[in-house]
Amino acid sequence: MSNNSIYILAIESSCDDTSASVFHNDVPLSNVIANQSIHESYGGVVPELASRAHQKNIVPVVDQALKQANISKEQLSAIAFTKGPGLLGSLLVGGSFAKSMAMALDIPLIEVHHMQAHILSHFIKDPAQKTPEFPFLALTISGGHTQIVKVTNFFEMEIIGKTLDDAVGEAFDKCGKMLGLGYPAGPIVDKLAQEGNPKAFTFSKPKVKGLDFSFSGLKTAVLYFLQREKQKDPNFVDKNRNDICASFQKTVVDILMDKLKLAVKETGINRVAIGGGVSANSGIRQALLKAEQHLGWESYIPKFEYCLDNAAMIGIVGYHKYLEHNFADFKTVSKARYQMQ
Repeated sequence: MSNNSIYILAIESSCDDTSASVFHNDVPLSNVIANQSIHESYGGVVPELASRAHQKNIVPVVDQALKQANISKEQLSAIAFTKGPGLLGSLLVGGSFAKSMAMALDIPLIEVHHMQAHILSHFIKDPAQKTPEFPFLALTISGGHTQIVKVTNFFEMEIIGKTLDDAVGEAFDKCGKMLGLGYPAGPIVDKLAQEGNPKAFTFSKPKVKGLDFSFSGLKTAVLYFLQREKQKDPNFVDKNRNDICASFQKTVVDILMDKLKLAVKETGINRVAIGGGVSANSGIRQALLKAEQHLGWESYIPKFEYCLDNAAMIGIVGYHKYLEHNFADFKTVSKARYQMQ
């Protein structure tokens, strides 16, 4: 098959969203996502329920992705899937399906690292987003990860900073829980923050050397602050929820931006891209655009659709791996913990 007619089916099932996407070269023809609302009442993702829901969703989601792309499964060049990291039960559903289908169609199988895919989502050919040149710095921010990655090319990435405890998305969710917000709390905190005063309250920023992050201290500071204030006024949270969200979000964004500024200074690279679920946050987006204006950075912000877990980001990695003939062995196993290579 010629390089100008590559069709990749991509499957993403690392957490609680089942997603399938079909690519024609680097252009997505479909990107179907089935969400799982079952976890909301538990205040977090229940792994066993997530894997069962994936089993129920994967066939209709793949079928829909092929139909929207208007191609038959016989036209596929390869199947790409998320190998890890993520919830093992969820990963196994996507991995087993991808293996079985690739084997049945006698086409190559391509394994993809979930966080590498978040970074390379900037290379999805889409008029709504611009593509960075190499090298660039990537800030990957999600419920499970907070990392600064030096990206030299499609397959050469070095983690130069990471969280020592909580991921940034986890900090948003835990803070939201303290404020009595639903799950996932991150988007709700962001929405309320836009109505509040970011300078209403001050939370101290953790002192961590180098490019690493820490969010557990901030979470504890918010907890003690709320306990103190509620002793004085039991209705404190209800009266100040928007301001608390705005002040908390500003602190988180300041922590992220301080480390990014240091990374730009240390590496001399001023192209900065963000990826992962928290890159949908309005505060971090505004801060990056401000840095573009005042610090001369080139900022790259993904389309909302590509911030959250989705199969299009798996598809773009699959396409570039296909060009390199970088195929997986059918004995490959899904990994809950998986180092970026």
